[in-house]
Amino acid sequence: MKYIGYTFELIRRPVELEVETAFDLLSASLAEIGFDSFEQDESGLHAYIPAAKENPAAVHDLLGHFPLEDLLWRFSTKVLPDINWNEQWEKNYFQPIRIENKCLVRAPFHPTDPEMSMELIISPQMAFGTGHHETTSLMMSYLLDMELGGKTVLDMGCGTGILAILSRKLGANSITAIDIDDWCGHNTAENAALNGIQDIDIHVGDASLLESCPFFDVIIANINRNILLNDMATYTSRLRTGGTLLLSGFYTEDIPFLAKCATALGLKQEEVRTRNNWAALRFTSLS
Repeated sequence: MKYIGYTFELIRRPVELEVETAFDLLSASLAEIGFDSFEQDESGLHAYIPAAKENPAAVHDLLGHFPLEDLLWRFSTKVLPDINWNEQWEKNYFQPIRIENKCLVRAPFHPTDPEMSMELIISPQMAFGTGHHETTSLMMSYLLDMELGGKTVLDMGCGTGILAILSRKLGANSITAIDIDDWCGHNTAENAALNGIQDIDIHVGDASLLESCPFFDVIIANINRNILLNDMATYTSRLRTGGTLLLSGFYTEDIPFLAKCATALGLKQEEVRTRNNWAALRFTSLS
């Protein structure tokens, strides 16, 4: 599969704005138009998109209507044929991590750690979700603190499947995983098999698929603010009374918008967790 590599440089910004924050927001925005992997170094943000999905006009429109003011971006592109993404992660980026000192996340080429009671084996390929990003680790911390035995769980925007796989390892009885990208569906199936799990129900599509789904005890959605606001009513319609909705993929300043939407839908906000300006929310369904 051929990929197009973009390198984005931030050449003007407000003094009070952290470069890291600008790049995080740019990454989230680029993901919405088809980019599926990112790296950051001293030269800027490197973003990759399958050649078949590239839309230069969408990139120019995104930068021209960027949600933060007084930013000026410059970018360059190059064709990257047949990248071995696993090899790149192995050499440079994907290091084992420990979540809440309860769960080790490692790639197949990393050794196990006998001191950790639980581990997840993740081969990321071109999908999101290794636990390194704050939103993924925040969602994992919620799940590790919950009693999931016998529960039915939905993972919306499953990426690598890491949250679905963790839910199954924590005792969930039935897992459904959905993502709009068929690559993520394949990667979730591969990672489930690496962890000895064969019974995750994986679908490619969006929230419209939920119309034919059963009710869930727990719904996980680690996506982005706009999609969460658009689809929260659909999530709530498939959540059992007393069920839990976990949301992440947004910044702390987005919390009031999501909380207002959730309250209007009959959800009770239970907890907020934050890390490096990223946030995750836990709600309970009241009806």
